[in-house]
Formats: sequence, structure tokens, C-alpha cells
Amino acid sequence: MTDTSNTAAPAGGYASVRIEKGARHPHVAQVTLIGPGRNNAMGPEFWDELPAVMAELDADPDVRAAVIAGDGRNFSYGLDLTAMMPKFMEFLPADKAPDASRNERILDHVETMRQAIDSVAAARTPTVAAVQGRCIGGGIDLISACDVRHGSADSTYSIREVKVGIVADMGSLGRLPHIIGQGLTRELAITGRDIDAGTALRYGLITELTDDAAGVLDSAHATAAEIADNPPLVVRGVREVLDRGIEGPVRESNRYVATWNAGFLASADMMEAVTATLEKRDPDYSGR
Repeated sequence: MTDTSNTAAPAGGYASVRIEKGARHPHVAQVTLIGPGRNNAMGPEFWDELPAVMAELDADPDVRAAVIAGDGRNFSYGLDLTAMMPKFMEFLPADKAPDASRNERILDHVETMRQAIDSVAAARTPTVAAVQGRCIGGGIDLISACDVRHGSADSTYSIREVKVGIVADMGSLGRLPHIIGQGLTRELAITGRDIDAGTALRYGLITELTDDAAGVLDSAHATAAEIADNPPLVVRGVREVLDRGIEGPVRESNRYVATWNAGFLASADMMEAVTATLEKRDPDYSGR
């Protein structure tokens, strides 16, 4: 029997996601990205709220699995550059005077933001991603932290950070090689190109391919229900054993890329990439 008594979180609960519990299965929750950035772009609210969202699911004994989905036509356009720009501007040097504390602030900020993605991977609640439309940058970071990923026929996937002058630093470079291998991860990360749903299925980024957005949500919920119907402690044990084999390399990769970006994030090329994106023109990189 489906319990619908515990439905969406009240307005004002979270600005970046909507939570529904028990709507399709008594032990399955759905976390839906809702922005507030266009196409569910990830602004300050997302990075601040996601750890609390996952903690809420983990604290609810009725939740044994969760579907992570995106509202509307696209899963997520990734980082909301416009909303995050004021924070990024704080890291740009006002003059050429040495200031190591600026690099330290960048390091702390990158690692604080990444806790949002890490909270999904570290959660006791198993997660199934349901991807439709575009899944870009931070969207890839998010789904790579999920246990299972399903995609619709119109879904496309891109590690787009290279196009905005940033080394992807929210976890995808650490996790994706264990999912799709080094070869495709390298190709995606240094070209920034899109791959279609068929390619994503062939390489194992997604394990189910459906006709449309409604189908991928149904498919993800069916898998989440299968997980939720199994003994919770055994599911937890399986995930912890599998995670044990990769958690060290992922942690080291994440720490290294945060340190790298602390040294190189405030580059002329990053500012050129961001400015060109906002001005809708081709960037002119200088290598500085």
C-alpha cells in the first residue's frame, strides 16, 4: 500500500530542491532539483542545502532509497555562473601584492562546496538519478555520486568546466573513472563535449535508457523500490564494501584538485571564459 501522508516539504523548506516522500512507494523519497537558477542551475542555495537534504533523508527511518531528478526539460545546467559570480569575484586579486590567504580561501570554498556532492555519496540513503535533457558540469558531479543512473533518450552529458576555465573540482574527475573508465573521462574532461544517451549507456554512465522524461522517472522509481524492498542493513553493507575500494582514491583526487584550483582558479583565462560565456561570444585564451 502506498502512503501519501508525507508529501512535499512545505514552501520555504528548501529553495533549491523539492522533497516528496512515499508518493510512489512507502520507503522511497524523491528529491527534485528546482533551481532557483534557470534549468536547475546550481547556485548558492544548492551548495548550502544539499547536505541538509541528505541528512534529513538519512534521519527518516521510513526512507530506504531516494530518486534524484530535475524539474522541467533538463536535469541541470550545472554551476549557476551568474549567481556564483559575486563569490568568485572575492578571489580575484585587487592588486599584484602577494596574498597567500586568498589561495587558502579558495581552497576552503572549493572543499565546502564539494561537501554538497560528497553528502550524496556518503549518505546512508541509496540514490538513483533520473536524468532528462541536459546534464552539465555540476549535474555530472551529482549523478556520479549516486549509486545508480538512468537516462531518457534525449539526455546528454557534459563535463563542461573546461569551457569556463575551471578544472572540474566537485568530484566527477575522482568518481567517473570508476564508472566509465579513464579513457572516456579524459576525453570528456579535456574537450568539454557532449555525449548522447546511447553513448552514456554503452559506457555504463547510465544503466537504463527510456523513451522520455516520464519513462526515466518511472524507471528510476522502480529501481529505487527494488532497493527499498531489500533488507536495509544488507543494502548498506553492500554499498559500504563497494565504496571502500574507491573512497581513498576519490578522496585523494578531490583534495588534489581543490589544491590545484586554489593555486590556479583566479586566472586570466578563467575570467575570459566566464566573461565570454556571459557575453555569448567565443573566448580568446592567453594561457595566463
